[in-house]
Amino acid sequence: MQNLDNIQLSQFDKAYFIGIGGIGMSALARYFKKLGWTVAGYDKTPTLLTTDLEKEGIDIHYTDLGENVPVLFTQTSSTLVVYTPAIPKNMGELHFFQQKQIPLFKRAEVVGLITRQSKALGVAGTHGKTTTSSLLTNILSNTPQQCNAFLGGIATNFKSNLVQSDNSEYTVIEADEFDRSFLTLRPFASIITSTDPDHLDIYGDETEFLAGFQAYANLIHPAGCLVKKEGLHITCKAPTITYSLESDTADYYGFNVRFDDGKFFMDVRTPNHQLKNIEMGLPGIHNAENALACIALTEFLGVSEETIRKGIRTFLGVKRRFEYHIKTPNLVYIDDYAHHPTEIQALLSSVKLLYPNKAISAIFQPHLFTRTRDFFGAFCQTLRDVDNLILLPIYPAREEPIPGITSEEMAKTIGSHTYVLTPEDAVAKILELQEGVVLTIGAGDIDRIIPNIKAGLL
Repeated sequence: MQNLDNIQLSQFDKAYFIGIGGIGMSALARYFKKLGWTVAGYDKTPTLLTTDLEKEGIDIHYTDLGENVPVLFTQTSSTLVVYTPAIPKNMGELHFFQQKQIPLFKRAEVVGLITRQSKALGVAGTHGKTTTSSLLTNILSNTPQQCNAFLGGIATNFKSNLVQSDNSEYTVIEADEFDRSFLTLRPFASIITSTDPDHLDIYGDETEFLAGFQAYANLIHPAGCLVKKEGLHITCKAPTITYSLESDTADYYGFNVRFDDGKFFMDVRTPNHQLKNIEMGLPGIHNAENALACIALTEFLGVSEETIRKGIRTFLGVKRRFEYHIKTPNLVYIDDYAHHPTEIQALLSSVKLLYPNKAISAIFQPHLFTRTRDFFGAFCQTLRDVDNLILLPIYPAREEPIPGITSEEMAKTIGSHTYVLTPEDAVAKILELQEGVVLTIGAGDIDRIIPNIKAGLL
């Protein structure tokens, strides 16, 4: 990682993105465009998101230009070149900038530069970052000081992954552990939701993974705070606040979680008082836990109870996070980004709480060969709770196949009521259903089949 201490964003007025269509990259592109910079970039394929960026005046191309990058963006002193680690190392444009010795910045490094100019409120953890940071943003947006936010998904309340306020001192950011990106940040305060091992292709083992989170916690400002789920073995020089739905020894204890008359509620005991009947705009046990973390942090920041209640009650969620597509008495269709066994277990627990008498059918697309290998047993154990399961082939992203790590092997281990199908055949199979709960689960390109499932089931 580069030393960012001597770099000022004010020295640039142009930004060029290699991989501009990613959810995090696109938020940065929008941010600089709204600042009046000239912004352009490359992505592999057009998507709804890149189409929106083009409508906003950002020039995007879908062919690797190699050394033919527009001359305007080769001016070292005034151009900020941002890339995503997902880009292949032999990509022509990336190689061109390297050969010209034009500085390249990872997305996280640029977010780190931005957070040095404000009070950064980080949300870290293996699970729940996007939903928690979006909920935190919704609460703060109802306060006089408001906030800026860089989100890892399209927040329904804002219809964007970027929220900007000209005068706010706060910037909400997802502190991403992948590639140790969160170590470029300088958070004033942070939530840590979980430290279940992941990205072991980067960290090597669980010990190093946890060391990464500890290093991140060490960056929190002493005048801020760390809000962490009780039981996480993370220490901090700043004040630490714990939260939990399971343990009444936590500083913020959520209990009596219930679904009543079509609405989702919980009660909360804080160090100083009790909050009765907190109504959540988004159902689910994991969302109650996310809300609990946000209550703890926003109370620390001095936000009123009325504003906190309103922010939680009016929160509409994030695209692909427990997102309803069909909700009828007989048939429910929910799409979710879950791609780790713990996330899938939380999803299934919430579905069973909401629909205890309905059969669950799911299409799951495993994400990454290494993640499937590292958590093979946990995936299989969790997915046995699905009544009818369809597995898609593993989404490789940046990886090469690993012998013996396939969806077929998962299906053999899980057992009956499990199929391995192509996306097209999976859609046809799921459309045979007339009732129950249908889930699409995964972080790859499974979202491409959502429109066909929705249209076919309606």
